[in-house]
Amino acid sequence: MTALVTAAWAGVRVKASYLHARFLRIKARRGRKKAILAVAASMLIAADHILRDGVEYAELGPDYYVRHDTNKAIRRLLKCLADLGCQVSPIPQAV
Repeated sequence: MTALVTAAWAGVRVKASYLHARFLRIKARRGRKKAILAVAASMLIAADHILRDGVEYAELGPDYYVRHDTNKAIRRLLKCLADLGCQVSPIPQAV
């Protein structure tokens, strides 16, 4: 196992992190091995940007994907509830 993959496994173990959220999303579609390689690639790209641009690492947070597309998350969660046998209709919240 390479050092980068080992670092990716360590990064994925932190529950409240972007890397953990990325791992879970990819693992659901492609499996553990490909997901950890994708996380390792993300870490490598982040390290490249940090070293090249001289900026600090900015943690995106575990809810990055939920914030990224809330309508998609709402549809996904409504489908999960429907699969469990619940009938729910979303009520838009006034902003």
